[in-house]
Amino acid sequence: MYGKNLKLALMGALLLISNVTFSQVTERERPKEWDQLVNGARFMDRFLPMKGNKLSSDTWGTAGVRPRYVDNGIEDRIWSYWGGNIRKGEDGKYHLMVCGWLEASPKGHMEWGNSWVFNTVSDNLTGPFKPVNIIGKGHNPEIFRAKDGRYVIYVINGRYVSDDINGKWEYGKFDFNARDRRIIEGLSNLSFAQREDSSYIMVCRGGGIWISRDGLSEYNQLTDSRVYPNVKGRFEDPVIWRDHIQYHMIVNDWLGRIAFYLRSKDGVNWVTDPGEAYMPGIAVHEDGRAEDWFKYERIKMYQDKYGRAVQANFAVIDTLKNKDKPFDNHSSKNISIPLTPGVLLAILDKKPITAQTKTIRLKIQAEDGFNPQTDIDLNSLRFGASTEVNYGRGSKVLKTETDGNDLIVTFDGKGNGMTEDEFAPKLIGKYKNGKMLYGYARLPYIDYIEPILSARAPVFVQSDKGWEGNIEVQNFGQVSSQKALVKIEYKKDGKMIKVASATVPPLTPYEKTDVRFVTKANFEKAKDYDFLVTISSGKKVLSTFRLKQKVGE
Repeated sequence: MYGKNLKLALMGALLLISNVTFSQVTERERPKEWDQLVNGARFMDRFLPMKGNKLSSDTWGTAGVRPRYVDNGIEDRIWSYWGGNIRKGEDGKYHLMVCGWLEASPKGHMEWGNSWVFNTVSDNLTGPFKPVNIIGKGHNPEIFRAKDGRYVIYVINGRYVSDDINGKWEYGKFDFNARDRRIIEGLSNLSFAQREDSSYIMVCRGGGIWISRDGLSEYNQLTDSRVYPNVKGRFEDPVIWRDHIQYHMIVNDWLGRIAFYLRSKDGVNWVTDPGEAYMPGIAVHEDGRAEDWFKYERIKMYQDKYGRAVQANFAVIDTLKNKDKPFDNHSSKNISIPLTPGVLLAILDKKPITAQTKTIRLKIQAEDGFNPQTDIDLNSLRFGASTEVNYGRGSKVLKTETDGNDLIVTFDGKGNGMTEDEFAPKLIGKYKNGKMLYGYARLPYIDYIEPILSARAPVFVQSDKGWEGNIEVQNFGQVSSQKALVKIEYKKDGKMIKVASATVPPLTPYEKTDVRFVTKANFEKAKDYDFLVTISSGKKVLSTFRLKQKVGE
């Protein structure tokens, strides 16, 4: 049913594209192998039917978005709403921090640059949300809690801070340290995920990764290139979150109207899973009726106690943004779409899983409303690396046994597909009612919290004895590092020429040191060199940093 609605939405989009001159969309070609993905492979497969009690046509919008649940998310005829995410407050209510502007604004949707941030409240996670307080000016808000417990609302070019989600908010600015790296596409549309020690990882619109010790202190850039998939795309709207297994990210190609889903062990190094994370056509009711929104942007996640994403909130609009004019029948709102959370899994084997592994024992945990001993179609289960399971391959069930209310499943190790780079193997299958089931598991022999050593640009000084210098190295990990090696090279005529190497002493979390080095390299002053800085421990590369730099300036 949902597949048919998606096809109809795509056909409508293509027809619209052919009739507009100022296009805000293009059709991206999907990889052929995506045709082989099974249900549960795509992040998009996790979207559930929308919830609401008031289905109405007496509202704004094209025919494709009426009737709709006007009590889902937030909407009215006065404001055009955009962006925002939800936090549950100490008052027991759900707070959607959303931005908006008057629908009657002379610029229509293009008034977004003069947005106001609203604290909107609901007794229900899906809405309806009602404004209770205007916090201040700002666009694309995202709320989180800093290490000290204060609430923080990020907005483009600033942030608000408060001790009380219903209290007074103080405006200020974040501090950013690019650490000699290029800031990709500027610092806007930021998204934040809290680490185990309550520090924060942040991703910016361009796909750079930054870390702050507490969420409010200086953010430091670690990456020198975007972490997004290596495909053609006009990327924006990244959202990042961490659950009890791994880090997750979704980023939207706004021009192609297709989003990508990525996963990471540490929040710095990412892999992209195949298939669409979301696209037009996902706003579906239980009876199959679709709310055919033209664009879905600014996705944000609401998480359960395990960190699992259980609801996605989107900013949606019913037409091209530049077609939304004052006093017309078009506008924008925020909608809520539930997500099916992954089942809770635990691998019971302690030894590394390889191609030679004979069997794999996996515990599936019972939860409220879910009995793994009675609710699962066992023959449908496949377990192993995502690269296998997403295409219907992977290990098959050999036998099961009960463990209290939980279920222990023994899989044939054949075809698990796991390599030494694997950090979160995946389970895909079906419930007995035919609905999709999925989950990720941690590997018990993997260190998920490791040192993160990162270097700045080397500094060279010429003396009577030749060139010497220093390079700053800092540990942005949550645990202490061991002794490591930093190596500096530059590229010449397609070959890497070694400049120097030096020992990096053990560093506590967030500690930094200046490493001294000498070199026999014969540099030319004011000439650009393509440097590569590599930090390693034994044969394991911990980080790399590529930069173009003049020597002696």
